[in-house]
Amino acid sequence: MMKDTLKLTSAALGVATLASLVACATDPAPEPLSGDLLIRDVRTIGFEGETPAILEHAYVLVKDGKILAVRETADGLSAPETVDGTGQTMVPGLTDMHVHIWDEAELGAYLSWGVTRVRNMSGLSFHLPLAERIEAGEVMGPHLITTGPILNTPGPNAQINHQMVETADEGRAAVAWQAEAGFDRIKVYSNLTRPAYEAIIEEAAARGMPVAGHTPEGVREEGMPQDKPFNISFEEVLADHFETIEHIESVVWHGLRNRHDEAAARELARKIAAEGVPVTATLLAHRNLLLVAETDGTAATRPGTELLNVVEQQTEGGNFDFWAAQDPAPVAEDAAFYARVAKIFQEEGVTLLAGTDAGIFTNIPGKSLGEELALLTAAGLSPYDVLRSATYTPSAVLGTAGQDGCVEAGCAADLVLLPCDPLADIACAAEPAGLVYRGTWLDRAALDGLRQGAAAQDADRTMANVFGGMAEYGVDLSALTGE
Repeated sequence: MMKDTLKLTSAALGVATLASLVACATDPAPEPLSGDLLIRDVRTIGFEGETPAILEHAYVLVKDGKILAVRETADGLSAPETVDGTGQTMVPGLTDMHVHIWDEAELGAYLSWGVTRVRNMSGLSFHLPLAERIEAGEVMGPHLITTGPILNTPGPNAQINHQMVETADEGRAAVAWQAEAGFDRIKVYSNLTRPAYEAIIEEAAARGMPVAGHTPEGVREEGMPQDKPFNISFEEVLADHFETIEHIESVVWHGLRNRHDEAAARELARKIAAEGVPVTATLLAHRNLLLVAETDGTAATRPGTELLNVVEQQTEGGNFDFWAAQDPAPVAEDAAFYARVAKIFQEEGVTLLAGTDAGIFTNIPGKSLGEELALLTAAGLSPYDVLRSATYTPSAVLGTAGQDGCVEAGCAADLVLLPCDPLADIACAAEPAGLVYRGTWLDRAALDGLRQGAAAQDADRTMANVFGGMAEYGVDLSALTGE
């Protein structure tokens, strides 16, 4: 009886083994796919979740400007062009959510540092056809999203390029003009009167145009903000659900009435998180003002400043001289508090976005984003959260999640190849080894060429585009031209 049992057991094992072998033999081979570009054996990081989605040895196949497949082997994948990603890391193309584009020359600088999308926060009419030319492949540059001209009221924060409004009728008319010109989002600024601001919000909502910017305070009266509150409270603006609020330093000024009070900052963070309004941090905007003060102005000639627009530099000379003459100590104290607020915001669940104010007189196009990521990490955010603020989170805020800001099949093939692991050291994200731009591979030499080309500026074109655009909405140019 025992022998019979053993025979049956052996027979059963033999059948099971045979069935397993047959199953293995009949498992379908991976579907053969052919693309334009194959990145081989690269580490990929996805940022959609609260923790990183990592493939240590991935094969990324690109076709027609999109990711066709991401697999853990190269089986069945082929392309006429291949890139060896061994020992390197691939992340989605980076987004800078707050820039100022003055001329198409600077676009290559953004790409050279891995920035494949920007949100321009001071739009002029030339930005609209420029964005179309980028999408058509006529100009190499990051995908360009732009607001219209900045809407503001005369006051302490007014600038020459702002579109000025004071009344409700003027606010509505300005939004209508921007919409009819082709802009699809609005930027507001600090001085806006209550009637103008409320009309802008109503008209923008009626036209389906998101609003972002500095939170309007109303007319600045003597004693504000230390002795009495602003005419428009921060909480009122928060309830209007901006696409994003810009600058932690502006939030401190308006939301905290410029008090360095961590408890109040945490309370404010909870309000912002509860309303679900994202904040573009732009720590670099203030930190570079500190750099100017610390160096007595020699920061004006640091490496990369040759990429700053020459016309913008000339118009900002007074601001540069002002900050070069400042005592660095109080500027440093402010910068430290803004960094602390960024960490508090992250702890309390505020959605933070990476933005740099690149294009202003201190902030270098493209390079600034790596510097901003380093500042956010130094403030206490994890490298993962910091990179997420420049990849997945912008896509979620802009309504393109699943289309870009990802490394998965179906995502746009805008991808940055980094020479090391940015989750171990955020400095790794500061200088790409290469870039997949709209499905095309650009090696380090090609990126260097784009950067060098960005220094070849056209001042006449800048003046024609910028001053011509400002004249369209009524700016008196005599202060700039001397006429």
